[in-house]
Amino acid sequence: MSRKTLFSRWLIPCAFGFFCHILSPQSAWARTLTVNSPFSDHHRYCYGLLQLALKYHGDKYSLTSRNDAMQAQAREVQDLNDGKISVIWIATSTDFEEQLIPVRVPLYKGLLGHRIFIIHKNEQYKFDQVKTLDDLRTIPMGQGRGWTDTAILQSNAMKVIVAAKYESLFYMLDGGRFAAFPRGVHEPWSEIASRPNLELTVEQKLMIVYKMPMYFFVAKVDRELAKDLETGLLMAIEDGAFDRYFFESPMIRDVLEKANMRGRKIFELQNPLLPPQTPLDKKKLWFDPSRI
Repeated sequence: MSRKTLFSRWLIPCAFGFFCHILSPQSAWARTLTVNSPFSDHHRYCYGLLQLALKYHGDKYSLTSRNDAMQAQAREVQDLNDGKISVIWIATSTDFEEQLIPVRVPLYKGLLGHRIFIIHKNEQYKFDQVKTLDDLRTIPMGQGRGWTDTAILQSNAMKVIVAAKYESLFYMLDGGRFAAFPRGVHEPWSEIASRPNLELTVEQKLMIVYKMPMYFFVAKVDRELAKDLETGLLMAIEDGAFDRYFFESPMIRDVLEKANMRGRKIFELQNPLLPPQTPLDKKKLWFDPSRI
């Protein structure tokens, strides 16, 4: 057999294997996505949902996290646009949707817009006296600078005390700087448990509700990733994986057991920041408390 024939027999399988490797889902050419993922139940939930969405694209993407402390949203947006991170998860607003590409599938099925209060352990009596929205407007509430919630509460004439740092809000509440810290119904128990040195508890009787979906956002230049995330989440909704993940989440199960959502007096607020493209008509995307 000639050297040329031997070379051809060696070259063709090798070339075929090389191109198969390139085209294979296991290819080393997978894109690595970087996200912030501080150690909190909320961020673990969103990180896991991101993993679920990406699974529908095989090994096209890999995922890594930088475990930074919770950052201001403005800093996260800047890091996203600078390419330091690939995906963020924040509550939507017209401003954010103009700066970034939103993936319009609510990560908590809209549950984030159901807000209950962290309060000082000795001050439940103040909330027992609240009968009307005007009563509620007399109670000072703490929120973070630049948060979507802050603008929503202010637009509804609530009394809001603003702090620059998330962590400071718990100490300000404990010190009496304000009386209530509105949180998504999934958030307060773990936040209180992680700060046992503070005299804080969950208020028992009230809830404010407004539409405020939390989405994945990517940079304007990352349209392919945005489309892939949307496709992955919608496929998870259609095959039931999204709802299984949501209702089987220890955090969500804990919320539905503890929050007593049906037993609370509800105050409906308007969200003037809600973009017109919000998919309010797609019932599959939203949580329905009446089905608890």
